[in-house]
Amino acid sequence: MALYYPELGYYTSSKDKIGVRGDYYTSPHLTNIYGSLIAKQLEEMWQLLGEEDFTVIEYGAGMGLLCLDILNEIKGNSEFYNKLRYCIIEKSEAMRQKEREAINNESVGAEKVKWYDSIKNIGSFNGCVLANEVLDNFSVHKVVMKEEGLMEVFVDYHKGFVEVLKPANDTIKNYFVSLNVTLPVGFQTEVNLQAIEWQKEISGSLKKGFVLTVDYGYPSSELYRSYRRLGTMVCYNKHTVNDLPYSDIGEQDITAHVNFSALNFWGAKFGLMNCGFTKQAYFLTGLGLTELLRKAELESDNNNLLKERIALLQTLLLSIGKRLKVFIQQKGLEQPVLSGLNFCQPLT
Repeated sequence: MALYYPELGYYTSSKDKIGVRGDYYTSPHLTNIYGSLIAKQLEEMWQLLGEEDFTVIEYGAGMGLLCLDILNEIKGNSEFYNKLRYCIIEKSEAMRQKEREAINNESVGAEKVKWYDSIKNIGSFNGCVLANEVLDNFSVHKVVMKEEGLMEVFVDYHKGFVEVLKPANDTIKNYFVSLNVTLPVGFQTEVNLQAIEWQKEISGSLKKGFVLTVDYGYPSSELYRSYRRLGTMVCYNKHTVNDLPYSDIGEQDITAHVNFSALNFWGAKFGLMNCGFTKQAYFLTGLGLTELLRKAELESDNNNLLKERIALLQTLLLSIGKRLKVFIQQKGLEQPVLSGLNFCQPLT
């Protein structure tokens, strides 16, 4: 309810969420280079799919900046641009309005973009589903292992919010059994069942193509280490981090890290096969980030403002890029090779 209650929830309200006046930054807000490199990966995917009609479906487009940067880059390849359809899935009318304003104010790409409530409204397609820092905002089940077994944390209200423990249901218990994970007594964590349904829904519409997920998170082997025994749920409020989800209801972001092993496991059951997993910094390096930065440095000898911008890129993008992960899945292809996955990591 705090995140998605109509008009009053954090993501459904008109409050600025991203950027200087918001609560956090995302990669597209730091630089348009990010969107340009994503576009290069999309172009390579289009080529692997035979250079036919190609649909990009972006979940939760934020302020529309990533969409604009992608379209501006693809515009340079008229053949790809002419084959492109760009769909944004955005349930918040307030966010749709912000995205429309940003995209319609630009001379490039507005005619390519349409908004939808659900991927089911788009129909079957070939192309790529893009989720940039989306899944960590899905609602999760919070659990804790007790002596008597796995318990789920529920919320009640008695002169203030209070947490109530009840036995976890079989679906949540089977989540850990399926991943071969045994939590020690006292360990708290989160279960993102919505991400599983999200993948199932995508697979029902994607005929052939890719799912590109960029988010904060870890494989099971990292996520359930002892030093994360308090879980990963955090709140972002005016560029500060806290662990107080019952404060500033509807006014702050509440996130939980993604379990990429779970995405891999259930995705495969739905026909979405693992293409590769890596850190965002490695992903962008594989697509030519280092060369772009070097070129910009050579062109900025007499421009202090550009030098500052490059320093910001190197500090923020690469810093964030070591914490963000990229996971690409594919359907209907045989071991496609993608430049962004030149530096893969094991997903265990």
